[in-house]
Amino acid sequence: MHDFEYVPNEEWRPIREELFDIIHRLQNEVREKITFQYHFVGSSKRNMITRDRNSNIGFDFDVNIQVNDPDEEYSAEEIRNILRKGLDKVTNPYGYSIFGYDYTEDSTRVLTIKVKDSANSRILHSCDFCIIYECGDGRQQYIRYNKKQNSYSWAYQPKGFYKLPDKIEWIKKHRLWQQVRDSYIDNKNANTDCNKKSRSIFAETIQQICQQNGYY
Repeated sequence: MHDFEYVPNEEWRPIREELFDIIHRLQNEVREKITFQYHFVGSSKRNMITRDRNSNIGFDFDVNIQVNDPDEEYSAEEIRNILRKGLDKVTNPYGYSIFGYDYTEDSTRVLTIKVKDSANSRILHSCDFCIIYECGDGRQQYIRYNKKQNSYSWAYQPKGFYKLPDKIEWIKKHRLWQQVRDSYIDNKNANTDCNKKSRSIFAETIQQICQQNGYY
């Protein structure tokens, strides 16, 4: 059973500052091939970092990377590999970590870097990077890795991500943010899918609060 809590600001903010440094180094590392913009998203942007007191996973951050490739010079696989290799060079430039992060993990939706306490078999904290494209109609695509086929492609984000910024502004306007904070913790505690990321649970929570309060 989960027992999520919000992590105190003074604990996660120094880690976020370190991630800013890593991302800026990544921009410099890959600049000759691609450039990109980035944004902390979901709970990472809203001061809603959580951890499960009953687990050994620690807390995590979510970052969107929006690559500037208007002429579609690179394939989805090439973009993902450039960024994955770039992250490894930044976090492990000499074959060992200078920030404490392991080599980048490549999962279905995101690239993930983790700081581990190997002696105690714990993940202290991590960061998920999702490579996205804003479609301009309220929808968003991301680079999806199909492990079975070992292939990469652009795919649309689930329905909960549709017009997410607009929904957040509507919730704030109607002073419903405390409902979001309460429901987000409840939804994380109720989640049984170990592969579901915080960003997805956050988007689903926003969708839930909108539906419950007459957004549609």
